[in-house]
This record gives sequence, structure tokens and C-alpha cells, in this order.
Amino acid sequence: MSGVTLQNVIKRYGDVQVIHGIDLEIEDGEFCVFVGPSGCGKSTLLRMVAGLEETTEGAISIGARDVTRMDPAERGVAMVFQTYALYPHMTVRDNMGFGLKMNGHPKAEIAEKVAEATRILKLEDYLDRKPSALSGGQRQRVSIGRAIVRGPEVFLFDEPLSNLDAELRVEMRVEIARLHKEIGATMIYVTHDQVEAMTLADKIVVLRAGVIEQVGAPLELYRNPDSKFVAGFIGSPAMNFVDGISTGDTIEVPDLQSSFKLPLLIPPKGTLVSVGIRPEHLELDPSGDTHTVDLTEALGGVSYAYLVSDAGDKIIVEERGDERSKEGARVGVKFPMDRALLFDRETEARIR
Repeated sequence: MSGVTLQNVIKRYGDVQVIHGIDLEIEDGEFCVFVGPSGCGKSTLLRMVAGLEETTEGAISIGARDVTRMDPAERGVAMVFQTYALYPHMTVRDNMGFGLKMNGHPKAEIAEKVAEATRILKLEDYLDRKPSALSGGQRQRVSIGRAIVRGPEVFLFDEPLSNLDAELRVEMRVEIARLHKEIGATMIYVTHDQVEAMTLADKIVVLRAGVIEQVGAPLELYRNPDSKFVAGFIGSPAMNFVDGISTGDTIEVPDLQSSFKLPLLIPPKGTLVSVGIRPEHLELDPSGDTHTVDLTEALGGVSYAYLVSDAGDKIIVEERGDERSKEGARVGVKFPMDRALLFDRETEARIR
């Protein structure tokens, strides 16, 4: 297995540049997730690693090999797509071994590798079925098995769970995590779903408009984001943001009808800021009168109260326990000051 290195990677389509000088190091055996909103360039970047998109400038290395100008078949990668791309007239066994067969591998070797992939993915009972007789999750496992039998240095996943229903998505997340643990291969995974990113990744790369916003471990990005964009994108529900202004000594937050000192550097007087607070760090104050409960979303062990201020600003508060807020109630909001994060309202950069 091998790591992947990107050095000042740029992609242009004519005069339009969509990837802007990406530098990234993915360690051998690491599970790296590219995440970001639609159009951020994550799938384009993955396809550049695969060789399906030409790299305009920069270099891509897999292990010690510069693969920038190599054909996809020479790179030692295997890709799992959003669509299963299985041959409908072939059995599961034949679908998984077809690539090796076309490359002239001996039948005994193909059978051995298919058997190993079948064991890893628990497909023994389905080898003689055709894709039409499989569920969506089973078809995706066959697609992954086809990648495994090739014995690649790097596995590439392009939103492989997008076509599955909610239950199967959870099941397949577990399967992919177990697969990575068992075979220890380098994996690069693209998704717009930050829950998938948080649960699967060793390292998350947050992309926005063709540039890297931040790279780090899932909990590091959650707890210590560098920008308002990362803070708002990582976490579900998203982080709340309320406008504030620095007095030089405190941060005034009109929406919460309060001012407070944060245990961090207060920016110069007059600086416009966004105060970020996660829903689980907020607490409803029944004696307060700053917000109206617009909607309560009950999810069993946890609920979310959607509040609206008199100025029309919205925030979400997580609630636990048996007592939940009632729609239409007037409440206040409290939070520990050391849980608040501060961002420059103009640049969206974190103020530390």
C-alpha cells in the first residue's frame, strides 16, 4: 500500500480554474475524506488522483511514483462509483473477477482473489446471483469487491452511498469502516455528507470553491475550526451564529440581549464578529424573554428547539430529558462562555 501526495495541483477547463493549487499529504493506510458543498471540487480532485481528469499543473504521487501523466490503469488505484456499474448478465462471481479475466490472469488466481473479497464482504451466499436479484447495499458491496480483487495501492470512493436509503447508508458505512480496518489500505472517500465524513475518516479535507479550507482529524475540525465556513459545515445540526460587536473589553450580542467576556483575545473596539455556539452547548432559560420557540423537533433521546428572536434571527438548541420546550413559548438562552467561538464577520476567519 502507498500514501498519496498532491503538490500545487491545479485544474482548469479552458479559462476556468476549478482547483487552485492543492497541497496535501495522505499517509499510507490512512482513510482520508474529501468533504464540502456541491461544486467545491472534491470529485474533480478525486478523479485527478484516479487519472480520469488531466492535471493541468502540479504533481500527484502514489508512494514513490509520480503518476501525474500516467494512464489510470498504471496508477495502482481502484475506484468505486456512485453508480454500481455492474454487468447485468453476469453473476456476482463473474462481475468481481471480470477485470482480472480481461487482463489475462490465471483462473486459479482469479478464483482465489474473488474468494478473499467475498469473505471480507460476506457475499458467500450471493456469488451465483445476478445484480437484479440483489439489494442496493449488496450491489454496492459487489462493486467494492470488484475493487478489492484488483489489489490496488489506493482505493477511491466517489459518493458510493448516495443511491442508498437511510438504513442502508448506515449499514454500508459500517461495512466500509470494517473493510478499512481489515485490509489497512489507503482510502480516499468523497462525500457531501459530513456525518459520513465524521464517522469514517482518519483525516478530513474540507474543500470550498477549489481550495482547502482546513485539514484535520474529525474531532479537531469539530472542536477547533479555523473559519466560520468549517464551523458551520462540520456538525449536525450546524453551529449557530449570532452577530456581535467588540467594545474592546467585551463582546456585545444584541440578539441575546447580553454582553460577555470570552476567555480569549478580544478584538479591537468596533470589530464586527460572529459568535459561534453549537446547539448542544446552549441551554434554554424559561425565565428569559429574548426568543420564541418556533418549532420543536423530537427525535427520541434528544430534541431540537428552533428559536426565533424578535429581530428574526434563528438559533437551534439541543434538549435532553423528559421536559421539552413548547411551541410559542417565550424563553431566553444561556451558554458557557468558554464554549463560544469568535469569527471575524468580514473575513470569516477564526479570532483566537
